[in-house]
Amino acid sequence: MPAFTTPSGGLAGFSVIVTGGGTGIGRACAARLAADGAAVTICGRTESRLAEAAEAVRAVAGHGGSVRHVVADTTKEDDVKRLVDAALVATGSLNGFVANAGGGGIPGPYHTQSLDEFVRVLNVNVLSTFLSLKYAVPPMVKAGGGSFVAISSIAGCQTHRYFGAYTVAKGGIDQMMRNAADEYGPVQVRCNSVRPGFIATEIMENIPRDSDLFRQWLSNMPLGRVGEPEDVAGLVRFLMGDDSRWMTGAMLTVDGGNTLRAGPDFTPFVEPMMGRDAMLAKS
Repeated sequence: MPAFTTPSGGLAGFSVIVTGGGTGIGRACAARLAADGAAVTICGRTESRLAEAAEAVRAVAGHGGSVRHVVADTTKEDDVKRLVDAALVATGSLNGFVANAGGGGIPGPYHTQSLDEFVRVLNVNVLSTFLSLKYAVPPMVKAGGGSFVAISSIAGCQTHRYFGAYTVAKGGIDQMMRNAADEYGPVQVRCNSVRPGFIATEIMENIPRDSDLFRQWLSNMPLGRVGEPEDVAGLVRFLMGDDSRWMTGAMLTVDGGNTLRAGPDFTPFVEPMMGRDAMLAKS
């Protein structure tokens, strides 16, 4: 894991859950929070991946920060309840939650999407965030308040052709956070969403760096580079601490300026598989 060059500390005594913490953005968030003193509980569905991530996070933990991992599927209510109960063991309370678990599906126009795949993508994004919120809020209220951060995407506010249920799901997460912010403001639970753009995670490595698709995507980023998981983690760290204590219901974009221009066009990726007429429902 990379060393952090910004001032650290300020989260000592905080207990925070990060879902999807075994890789990518979730792992970077866990590392940043633990480095600043938080007792972090990460979860995911693969034990070996979680154990590896926990070891890496432990190596950068500071100010009394710690990490533990729980194997859990955030689309299952019993698993989410068990996850929250496990996190409460660390400090006796829960102060923050990073709902990062999610994912996309098989690209293609809507008329080609299967019902099962569409619902699956909704579940891993929207349902998992709902269940996380449902079980995180009561212990945060008991602790006197807290911060719930959902990882959305610029796909929730900008067209991403052929992304199927993913765009719908991320837009749903943003609206869920706005509603939750309104509902739980009186009990000092802040709810915000973070909208990453193209982040160099394991999933995004599937896009060849020498492809027209990658060059087109990059040309729409004013800052001229793809993001790193740590770029998102820094914003999540801000939302978790007291510096953001008067922020709730916000949807914060971290995308190198991508939303100033255009979303990705996956036509060159999808068309060779399906054919142009089939993509336009002509055959």
